[in-house]
Amino acid sequence: MGNSSSMLTQYDIEEVQQHCNNTFSQQEIVALYHRFCQLDRNGIGFISADEFLSVPEFAVNPLSQRLLRMLNGLNFKEFVAFLSAFSSRASLQQKVEFIFKVYDSDGNGKVTFNDILEILRDLTGQFISEQQREQVLKDVLEEAGYSKDSLLVQSDFMKILGNSGIRMEVEVPVD
Repeated sequence: MGNSSSMLTQYDIEEVQQHCNNTFSQQEIVALYHRFCQLDRNGIGFISADEFLSVPEFAVNPLSQRLLRMLNGLNFKEFVAFLSAFSSRASLQQKVEFIFKVYDSDGNGKVTFNDILEILRDLTGQFISEQQREQVLKDVLEEAGYSKDSLLVQSDFMKILGNSGIRMEVEVPVD
């Protein structure tokens, strides 16, 4: 399954589908496999950071460097699991877990004020001042019942984002 010259078997498709909690149909998994093989330029069954950056939409994403830390060296199964948070069939819990991993840059299971501030810097660039960013973040945290000194865990993200109507979706074109 990892080598781009091989074909997916029905068993492989079902295994990947189960691994990603059925967020993609079998037809979508086959389409993702074809895209994976296109990205895996050296044909070793893994996608490197450089290969991921060849996707224009990914390369221009302000969070691309942060995302690259999550996915350098993905095999096909991990590639689909990574993308599953963007499926319209993904649960809110799956989406929040993904968002939490993006914010938890050191992987310690906790997100600090500064972790969130880094993301805001990436997203806003020079459009607002550092002071404005800090004030907006303090206000948002306080409104959710947290302070600048709070260490947020994944359940806190679920509490904050649970009623936000998050839409993180990508359409997988199938032939």
